[in-house]
Amino acid sequence: MFIEPIVKGEKRGWIEVICGSMFSGKTEELLRRLKRARIANLNVEIYKPAVDKRYDEQKIVSHDENMTPSTPVDNSIAILDLVKDADVVGIDEAQFFDEHITEVCEKLALRGIRVIVAGLDMDYQGKPFGQMPNLLAIADYITKLHAICVQCGNIANYSYRKSQHGNQLVLGEKDLYEPRCRTCYYMGMENA
Repeated sequence: MFIEPIVKGEKRGWIEVICGSMFSGKTEELLRRLKRARIANLNVEIYKPAVDKRYDEQKIVSHDENMTPSTPVDNSIAILDLVKDADVVGIDEAQFFDEHITEVCEKLALRGIRVIVAGLDMDYQGKPFGQMPNLLAIADYITKLHAICVQCGNIANYSYRKSQHGNQLVLGEKDLYEPRCRTCYYMGMENA
């Protein structure tokens, strides 16, 4: 991958990654940061994977039902073609994007754009999810959020799947997933 060097004096971009388990507030934090960028009169563009239609086909929606319009895309390369005069680019559910999402974020940052990415760092098996490990590796700033374990009340950083679906990608909400701490997660896995 060839990347053009930045010319001295040009504005510099960076990559922020917000990660954590389901119900930890990742999308809520993404929306908060994007709102602050808008208050600062920055041009903001927001993207999400087209596959994520849980709440709305077009909007990014948090579990608290806060929402903002976004552009759904079928692949991460499309983001490069769509971004025009953005100062800030928000990307939600990054774990669902293809292997090019890291390169896309790098190219946007090199254009002088602040890139804010949110996604699950682990899947329901407690394994690194999609391209999130690669995004975490290149991030300038990382925020790891935690939910509350529904079993014991401690901090939760695992997304426990309550059903026996075998596929890694199963879209769902509280009907299929719940946040759990490490101990309660592994106790549940042993009993599944």
